Amino acid sequence: MEADVEFKISFEQKRFWILVMIVSISGFSQGMLMPLISVIFEKDGVSSSLNGLNATALYIGTLLISPFIEQPLRKFGYKPIILTGGAVVFFALMLFPLWKHVLFWFILRLLIGIGDHSLHYSTQTWITSSSPENRLGKNIAIYGLSFGIGFAVGPLFVPLTEISEAFPFIISSMLCLAAWSLVFFLKNERPEPIQTKSVVDNIFKRYVVTLKFAWVACLPSLCYGFLESTLNSLFPVYALRNHFEVSMVSFILAAFSIGGILTQIPLGILGDKIGRRKIVLTSLLGGGIIFGLGSIVESYQWMVAICFGLAGMFCGSLFSLGISYMSDMTPRELLPTGNLMCSIFFSVGSLTGPLLGGLYLQYVHHFSFLLLVSIGLLIVFLISWYFGKRPTSQLV
Repeated sequence: MEADVEFKISFEQKRFWILVMIVSISGFSQGMLMPLISVIFEKDGVSSSLNGLNATALYIGTLLISPFIEQPLRKFGYKPIILTGGAVVFFALMLFPLWKHVLFWFILRLLIGIGDHSLHYSTQTWITSSSPENRLGKNIAIYGLSFGIGFAVGPLFVPLTEISEAFPFIISSMLCLAAWSLVFFLKNERPEPIQTKSVVDNIFKRYVVTLKFAWVACLPSLCYGFLESTLNSLFPVYALRNHFEVSMVSFILAAFSIGGILTQIPLGILGDKIGRRKIVLTSLLGGGIIFGLGSIVESYQWMVAICFGLAGMFCGSLFSLGISYMSDMTPRELLPTGNLMCSIFFSVGSLTGPLLGGLYLQYVHHFSFLLLVSIGLLIVFLISWYFGKRPTSQLV
């Protein structure tokens, strides 16, 4: 009996760390891809609005696949969805160097959005569904930390374009292939079945019921998506126009991710102790204030880097905090739908960021780009503060 328990613990640990590794490599690819393509397009003279529009392809892909991903996950289990998503990402990354064209790269980014969402949704739901309640906050924090580490390292590979524009794409695809191959060592599992028949039969009713429980908990994901896409796809354009060095832009973006890495687990543990809503509100308010300060000192590149690092300490955990917050508020059988809602909110924020940011860069010339980021954070803070109340977690 004890041997069976030890084997189960060993299997769960192996599964958890393989999923964490997959997420970290995915974070690396995303962290590298957005600033990399933005820098390449900016050097080629592509307009900021078209640059921002191209960056939305990743999140359009996420939204396109979202209505169709939950049923296959419930039917086939986590492993096949992760394998399919990883394969799509790998092949799309390999195709980038073949033809540099705005429309072709838009299609490839669309495919990466579909593959990445399949991969993230499956790993995220697997972790939240299999984690015991006393370790949920910690496990989700490690999940977010692994993505953050990969995301922080990604922009540092952008200067490799000086050697060859194809080089970063090749490195990223090889790392994805290595992580993807580890999934074959995992045993497939399926989410917990839904007992309420009316909710089982109607996917949109599942969405409505889940949002009644946890729509406020989805707002941190919306906000993090806005931040991630705006900073990584359009801040490089803004910075280069203001005569920042390319290497400094990479360092500034990495500073935000590193700030999030430093506080990811402490904020997760603190959220377990004092409540995740308090941590989410503090993160939104602190990030909004710091980006506002960054807009004042942006003529000093090192001061901007410091502001990004501090903002990352506040806001870099928003996605993982939102996931664990949602898990607290949602019945266990609706966790796959709750995770899907968080992903959709993340995608909406990610789409809004480049579109608003691109228009802002094109038409607003007298105010800092960081002011847009600050205002976005403060708006979400006010909504979360006013409406954030915990509902009853019972299906009706």
